[in-house]
Amino acid sequence: MRSFEHSESRLDLSTSAVSSKSAQAYIDETPSWRDGTPVAMTPMTIMQWRIWGLAAAGKFFEGLVVFMTGVALPLIADEFHINAVQHGMLSAASLFGILIGAIALGGLSDHFGRRTMFIFEMFLFLAFLGMLVASPNFGWLVICLFGIGVALGCDYPTAHIIISESIPSNVRGRLVLGAFGFQALGALTGTAVGFLVLKNLPEVGAWRWMYATAIIPAMFVAIRRFGVTESAPWLLHRGQVPQATEAMMHLLARKPQYPQQVRLAARTEDQAANRGYAALFDKRNLRATILASVPWFLQDLGTYGIGIFTPTILAASIGHKTHHVRNLADLIGNDVLAAKGAALIDVLLIAGIIAAVLLADRAGRIRLQVIGFIGCAAGLLIASFSTMVAGGAQLVLIFLGFMLFNFMTNLGPNAQTYLLAGEVFPTRIRAQGAGFAAAFAKIGAVLTAFLFPVLLKDIGTAELLYILIFTSLLGAVITWTFRIQTTGVNLDSVS
Repeated sequence: MRSFEHSESRLDLSTSAVSSKSAQAYIDETPSWRDGTPVAMTPMTIMQWRIWGLAAAGKFFEGLVVFMTGVALPLIADEFHINAVQHGMLSAASLFGILIGAIALGGLSDHFGRRTMFIFEMFLFLAFLGMLVASPNFGWLVICLFGIGVALGCDYPTAHIIISESIPSNVRGRLVLGAFGFQALGALTGTAVGFLVLKNLPEVGAWRWMYATAIIPAMFVAIRRFGVTESAPWLLHRGQVPQATEAMMHLLARKPQYPQQVRLAARTEDQAANRGYAALFDKRNLRATILASVPWFLQDLGTYGIGIFTPTILAASIGHKTHHVRNLADLIGNDVLAAKGAALIDVLLIAGIIAAVLLADRAGRIRLQVIGFIGCAAGLLIASFSTMVAGGAQLVLIFLGFMLFNFMTNLGPNAQTYLLAGEVFPTRIRAQGAGFAAAFAKIGAVLTAFLFPVLLKDIGTAELLYILIFTSLLGAVITWTFRIQTTGVNLDSVS
């Protein structure tokens, strides 16, 4: 059997013998056999896996709490006797919080560091989650849900970037999307927890116990985040070469230790570059801003559009809810059905994300996003045919369109827009760019939440779906027109 060694493991320990390289070049370095045959993959260190796991845990809690809110909301409405307007405010609070968090806090890791914001966002999430459990009135509920959304909005760029700047380029797509997939796993867990709490504690106040189950696990994750190292590429772009070198040694700590010494290539910061969000719109970054933001916005439009058929699908799959709730038993029964319906949707979400994880580093982000948008348009078209028929044929068309759309959006634009947003910008504005893209997408989600019901009533289901078919195809065209290939690309070279 051939011995296994790193290609540079016999370098002299003197500084002069160690060639200067970028942070990502050290991370991407692959070992080789004695005869020079390279190994197919770069071995991950304990610290790299720790960063990935703690970031994935954050996405898990995002899915857990957001989808748990869907199960908790009917109980909250009954306890606080809220009207239709207040119900809408509760539903929109966390979504609006994500929008604000992504734009206001998402870019702060470009200034204060990836690790600092990675820790801060989790404790912010914990603080509002604890207050939510003890909320005494409707006003506090809105504030707490909004605050949770702000923390989750900050996590959109921060979690992605702290993973991306710490792991090998050739596995970046699958690992970032693997962490992103924990959002779907969290959603499934959240609906399961809601279901179990309702079954064992059938009372109005059960919603508080649903949220309380997340506090101790989230506290554990928040404390563990103190143990991660800062991003060496970020430190290097700030001119902090000694700190970046120390961070790189912690990141690549392994037994036996390799590399035994790190000499990072100093990066000259472009002092003439625009600061703040204005930098996203200069001629060097505008292409990346359009690619990261516009398709994500269009993807959210289609996602809301296919939701028109969700009640029909859930009713056919799990049964009809009681339209006129007479007592607590009816309320709990409806909520149990809602939990089962959410679980059905979660399973479709997970299937698409798994496919995205497997293909992102093979087929490439751009190709999957284009194919995904076209597949979404096909799903919407099939669903639109249901308006021309009745009975069993109508239900079959709705099901086929719904399932195709959900799979293709999670294979393509839902996953790839998130992935691309954290890859296409240079290090100095990477968090700002990813945060802006997430916020821009959520603007679309908030607007459609208010506009689509009106359009549905004024122009009809089929016509609205035709509009969404066009926006999905437009997403494919914009993705291809403004494409930036990042699959396997060293992020230090992005400019």
